[in-house]
Amino acid sequence: MELKGIHHLTAISARIRDNHRFYTGTMGMRLVKRSVNQDDVSAWHLFYGDAAGTPGSDLTFFDWPVPAERRGTRAIARTHLRVDDAAALDWWAEHLREQGVRAAPAVERDGRVTLDLEDPEGQRLSLVADGAGPRNPWARSGVPPEHQVRGLGPILLSVPALAPTDALLQRVLGMRPAREYPQPEDGRRTVHVYEMGPGGAAAELHVAVEPGLAPSAQGAGGVHHVAFRADDADYEAWAERLNAAGVPNSGKVDRYWFRSLYFREPNGILFEIATDGPGFGVDEDPATLGEKIVLAPFLEPRRAEIVAGLKPIE
Repeated sequence: MELKGIHHLTAISARIRDNHRFYTGTMGMRLVKRSVNQDDVSAWHLFYGDAAGTPGSDLTFFDWPVPAERRGTRAIARTHLRVDDAAALDWWAEHLREQGVRAAPAVERDGRVTLDLEDPEGQRLSLVADGAGPRNPWARSGVPPEHQVRGLGPILLSVPALAPTDALLQRVLGMRPAREYPQPEDGRRTVHVYEMGPGGAAAELHVAVEPGLAPSAQGAGGVHHVAFRADDADYEAWAERLNAAGVPNSGKVDRYWFRSLYFREPNGILFEIATDGPGFGVDEDPATLGEKIVLAPFLEPRRAEIVAGLKPIE
């Protein structure tokens, strides 16, 4: 039983209309699920991914009217998105300039060519050249198929001390220490790389040790949680493992498109284990994913009330 990689990452937006325009327009991702936060139905929950909404491709957002994130440690600091190769990054550098998005020059980091940027609310993103694995391009994207975002890459955490997080990652979650590299903003600090499943960019968690930073305060432009992929057949066993290890957790939560377990690592960063199935096609035709508001079955009796309270996004 092992985790297979990154399942999705969920961040926070206070400007959901701009968010929708940026990720479907500038970034060329497909809106694969148009729904609401199941625990706060006043808020949109938008899922952007590849054409199929493949597990591991989804960058999702909660729509909350909150102040901007205060950056610091004890937080998820950067989300990587995988593209094919260095030629794709050349295309993206020009495309982002044309769109008025500031991006840093591409650099080699941890053995991969990487281009850093921020979305309109300061969400820290990186495009990383990694052509491994299947590609599911979206035919209606404004980005050419060969340059589209393939899925999520490494997720970077910031923690003040490694040992407590390391113990959870290795002993409970079964992640493997792989290597280290200097922290880009401060070469005196170290980033520790952990692998899941087959390894590679889609199955890595990077942990920067930054004891000099103040704790972050979550907000718009920041990340809410990261989810790791688990086989459907292993879901019950993961629930048992968390309990046996004494890790406080949510217990089993059915999100309808996948099943989840939520818990915090020792610095308070929210983690999720999520199953690959049943997937976004369980309640929508794959050809029209994301085109209508879909609700989990237990929310359907409240559809009129919920939809009336949502902001327009288009």
